[in-house]
Amino acid sequence: MRGFHGTTTVGIVVNDGVVLAADKRASSGLYVAHKTVRKIIRMDDRAALTIAGLVADAQTLADFLKIEILSRKVMYGYTPTLKSLAKLLSLILNSSKYYPYIVQLLLGGYDDRPRLYAIELFGDVVEEDYAATGSGSPIAIGVIESNYRRDMPVDEALNLAVKAVSASIARDVFTGEAVDAVVITKDSYREYSFKIR
Repeated sequence: MRGFHGTTTVGIVVNDGVVLAADKRASSGLYVAHKTVRKIIRMDDRAALTIAGLVADAQTLADFLKIEILSRKVMYGYTPTLKSLAKLLSLILNSSKYYPYIVQLLLGGYDDRPRLYAIELFGDVVEEDYAATGSGSPIAIGVIESNYRRDMPVDEALNLAVKAVSASIARDVFTGEAVDAVVITKDSYREYSFKIR
């Protein structure tokens, strides 16, 4: 399934937080449909979701997850763990396998520690130290693997994530324009946008 969708998103876990990054190009076949798409969706102050695949499918799943988080906070007084949210997405995707949501998702954030989950088309879910989705993922993952250290500072992980997506922009026709990134730590949720020359 990797490489099927036209985009590049990455997630990196370090000791102090999680970095998510994605390009901004939306393609439809060989047509560039839009150049300023947000592919990182904020779930709450401690979690975000990257999307690759059909936008409507991904937005539906993201909206469902946001409602689930809010309803548990309001009705039951607690915030669900990232693991439980990843498993919920997994169940939804697996139960829809005959009429699937065409998505690859990365769910990242901070609960008791920084976490990143890669969630595939039919609901496969794996906790990772780093991951990439979309057509540019083979390029991005090579950049990350050659430079990754779990103990690197968050700012260094942010630079690595931007470098990985930038490499995909240079080599993958379906990835382009600029890079959005999010850094989630125990105490903060920060968003960034980078223009690529």
